[in-house]
Amino acid sequence: MPSKILAFAGSLRKDSFNKKLVRIAVEGARAAGAEVTLIELNDFPLPIFDQDLEATSGMPEAGRKLKQLFLEHDGLLIASPEYNSSITPLLKNTIDWVSRVTEPGEPGLKALAGKTAAIIAASPGALGGLRGLVTLRSILGNIQITVLPDQIAVPQAGDAFNDDGSLKDPKKQEGVRAIGRKLAEVAAKLKS
Repeated sequence: MPSKILAFAGSLRKDSFNKKLVRIAVEGARAAGAEVTLIELNDFPLPIFDQDLEATSGMPEAGRKLKQLFLEHDGLLIASPEYNSSITPLLKNTIDWVSRVTEPGEPGLKALAGKTAAIIAASPGALGGLRGLVTLRSILGNIQITVLPDQIAVPQAGDAFNDDGSLKDPKKQEGVRAIGRKLAEVAAKLKS
């Protein structure tokens, strides 16, 4: 049975390098037979996580929709920009809201624990977002997500992409597609 992968970038910027990068990995996952849902976090506006807000108003509607998407998928394909050597506030806030218990008796981390994830990054810097991936890997591992050891960080991202969104370096292009394929294959094996 094919795996279901939820793919997104931790960026709101319209011309985000990471939005381009995740689309390449999605091609690889789909080629391996996965059913991929590519979303934009812009479509799920959430306030900064605040337990007082949660206590008075509950989970925001956008958070409920996003959590439902996480529940419906076996794997996560995440392209993570790097802000000051870490992940974006948007990505951390998304994880924080999706991790919350919303129903009585619901197990903690229901929408996250047991999933498989692949992480990639693109950045204008020389390391390509690698330091942010270290932080993201740590966070995901601590919330019981299995993160594939393979990862790709694309440096000098401002010059790395063609006008059509593909990478200029064919080896990098294939490497990103391969990460998507591997996630699809591993998630399918773990699902069966």
